[in-house]
Amino acid sequence: MNDKDQLKGTTTLGLTCKDGVVFATERRATMGNLIAHKVADKIFRIDDHIGATIAGSVSHAQTLMKFITAESALYRLRNGEEIGVESLATLTSNILRSGPLYVQTLLGGVDSKGPSIFSLDPAGGVIKDMMISTGSGSMVTYGVLEDRYSEDIYVEEGVDLAIRGIRAAMERDAFSGNGIRVATITKDEGFVKLSEEEVERKIKEIN
Repeated sequence: MNDKDQLKGTTTLGLTCKDGVVFATERRATMGNLIAHKVADKIFRIDDHIGATIAGSVSHAQTLMKFITAESALYRLRNGEEIGVESLATLTSNILRSGPLYVQTLLGGVDSKGPSIFSLDPAGGVIKDMMISTGSGSMVTYGVLEDRYSEDIYVEEGVDLAIRGIRAAMERDAFSGNGIRVATITKDEGFVKLSEEEVERKIKEIN
């Protein structure tokens, strides 16, 4: 596996809120001590009601995202309804187990059961949780989340918390930096990725 094909040292997080889910990541991609890319986009829209974040091999992550995006679309066509978040997490787990695909992903969204987020490791292990962070900056991010997260927060509050968590990682983790991306998923609006201007405005409000 070529080191040039790696997202090493990523920080991502996912939060389950009362009315939806929030994803956030920083934008730096590294190869050892080299900052290879400063505008890496690590949040993917899988369907109107499901999103994902990635860390690991870039080519493997892109392949996995294409697979599960296609499978979600096919399920909708065949069944006339959207696939459940847990069902897609199980399908993703099966794909990873048949790999190897060197990818750590957070997958979440909103379906008939409500908001949910799952963490999947490269071997296909699946863990459901209310708040999850992955990558080299995750220990710093968890410090913020453990102090401020509540299962009663709404997406608007979750966005602020997610930004705080990623910012903390960027301050202390050398492999995390170069900006923040945020996406939300709610029943009413579906998958929405905040623009850079919206994120900057949120950061100024937090300051």
